[in-house]
Amino acid sequence: MTSTAAAADPLGVETPSGKDAAYENFPVGSWLLPAALRPHVAVFYAFARAIDDIADNPDLAPEDKVRRLDGFEQALTTADSEPPGFAKACAMRHTLVATGITDRHCRDLIDAFKQDAMQSRYRTWHELIHYCNRSAAPVGRFLLDLHGGSRHGYGPCDALCNALQVINHLQDCADDYRTLDRVYLPLDWMDEAGAEVADLGRPGTTPALRRVIDRTLDHTETLLADAAPLPSGLASRRLALESAAILAIAWALVRRLRRRDPLARRVRLSKPEYLACCLRGAASVLV
Repeated sequence: MTSTAAAADPLGVETPSGKDAAYENFPVGSWLLPAALRPHVAVFYAFARAIDDIADNPDLAPEDKVRRLDGFEQALTTADSEPPGFAKACAMRHTLVATGITDRHCRDLIDAFKQDAMQSRYRTWHELIHYCNRSAAPVGRFLLDLHGGSRHGYGPCDALCNALQVINHLQDCADDYRTLDRVYLPLDWMDEAGAEVADLGRPGTTPALRRVIDRTLDHTETLLADAAPLPSGLASRRLALESAAILAIAWALVRRLRRRDPLARRVRLSKPEYLACCLRGAASVLV
């Protein structure tokens, strides 16, 4: 832990992974968003990153992870409380008070990461999406609430966030299995394809595992199609630009995952490709 992290977290509750905004598949608090709202986005991201890192720490026992996450929830929901070790939860609480946004989105994230601490397999696509509805959709819901909402409600936003989560699962499927024994591919699809969980530990995908990945990408494309109306329904023009950029990034990653092997190396976009997606997506809103 760095000295800065230690100063903010003297009890060592947090377990920073070193991942930051550059790791994500979407621009975090980018210049596309209104400047006045970016600090609130940064607080939310720091909160989400901290609790996600706890859930993903391979050196903590599940019970320890849940205990730390319980502490985050208590600090988040207890007014006028500033418990040491939970600075990011307290900052999040202050942002919610300042913006009038419900704490439900943050509590859903905590609940999902508690599930991550205790559950490492998902039997069906439906079960996986139920998890994504609490681990990914709350991010978009917070942003929608912060920027004035959408005439389409949360639906298209949920679809985009869940698609991004599944894309991330596919990008990290080898590392998740090797370091955390965690599998986000639906087990019933693996059974039908004749794939084994142990195939995720191989240096390259087997034909059976490739079929499962492609089936997952098929369903991800359906989510992205459901997300297509998102930019046009947003109250905030600036958030519409960002959401269109994220849609373009998601489609580019799906196409790349069709062609590349995520077991051989993490499939990602280069910085120029990422920027091109951002510009192309934003331009589609300005036309």
